[in-house]
Amino acid sequence: MQSQRSQISHQSQRSQKFQTSQSSQQSQSSQFLEGSRAIAETIKLIKPAVISAYPITPQTHIVEDLAKFKADGELSCEYIQAESEFAAASIVLGASATGVRVYTATSSQGLLLMAEVIFNIAGMRLPVVLTCANRAVSAPINIWNDSQDVMTIRDAGWLLFFAENNQEAVDLHLLAYKIAEQINLPVMVNVDGFVLTHTWEPVEIPEKDQVNKFLPKYNPPSGTYLDPANPKTFGAFATPAYYMEIRQELQDDLIASKKIIKNEFQNFKKTFGRSHDLVEYYGPKNAKTVLVAMGSVVGTMKEAIEEINFQFPISNFQKKVGILKITCFRPFPNEEILKFLKPARYVAVLDKSISLGAEGVLASEIKAACFGKTKAKIQSFIIGLGGRDVTKEMVGKIVKIVQGKDEKMRFVGK
Repeated sequence: MQSQRSQISHQSQRSQKFQTSQSSQQSQSSQFLEGSRAIAETIKLIKPAVISAYPITPQTHIVEDLAKFKADGELSCEYIQAESEFAAASIVLGASATGVRVYTATSSQGLLLMAEVIFNIAGMRLPVVLTCANRAVSAPINIWNDSQDVMTIRDAGWLLFFAENNQEAVDLHLLAYKIAEQINLPVMVNVDGFVLTHTWEPVEIPEKDQVNKFLPKYNPPSGTYLDPANPKTFGAFATPAYYMEIRQELQDDLIASKKIIKNEFQNFKKTFGRSHDLVEYYGPKNAKTVLVAMGSVVGTMKEAIEEINFQFPISNFQKKVGILKITCFRPFPNEEILKFLKPARYVAVLDKSISLGAEGVLASEIKAACFGKTKAKIQSFIIGLGGRDVTKEMVGKIVKIVQGKDEKMRFVGK
């Protein structure tokens, strides 16, 4: 369990930094919470009108807590426990189409069962927010964490955010609603199952007034939802003469959303004092070796490179190592990634998923973004599938491999 201790340690340190940065923000309270509870508390503050979900490990605690809030009178909403994930996704689709704020959550096979509706939600331009407690997919059956579930539907037209720790999970849900409701596109917030959902750490939960200021009551403009007084059609039949242009509009709006995401990240910092960006770099400036990853594994990686970099004199940048964390995977931040990777000689991309028959999903995207624009060696590494522990020693091994001559995709499990 060394890597989990590393992640928890680094997450707690980060949370303490957040607490310090918020000394002037009197309307936030630091609590020691399970990740699932922190997410549920945040959704309660956001006040969706309709919540529908079907329980699946390791998402279950989130929707259990929300159901209890409803039963105890702490949350005013329609709470519908559906008979399947497909039904849950269909319910929030229909509710969102009527112009109200909605929420759902799932994991693994549940997300795959939702797949048909996931594509429909994006195509109908509905601002649904979904929490995916990332978990391996079958077969064989596995309930532990990797990112194969979300990567399977990465091309559905959703914005995809990844949290490194539970404070980021809280913040990204607030941002998800603020962004989704501006651009009429759905947002999925990805949190690593068990590693985050079932881990307890200090988290700052904003006060109600602060959330209301940042995220006002949802009031969509007329013509963007179903209304008998102003009839509209959503998800209509599209012939070849129109389908391609409709999909192009969705693509164009997803790319254009990067500007809105950046703007809302800045607004979030002004309100809550915490910084977020599409990508975040950690380590010495212009490091010649850069590791790229998403999610909670970044916590372990930070501790690993601190030890690696400590071994070398400050002046020896040839052997220094940095980390590029991807917070926003869709829309893909090509330019922002290239900015940090262009000076590098070696780039190791650590994926907790694989495009079977090819290589790591993130690695493929990084290579495409950097093609012809950098001379860096970019190598794909598959780690942590099915919840396999990712240790600091494994990170050190990856650093040595990427600095060598081998360029093949590698599974690193020990």
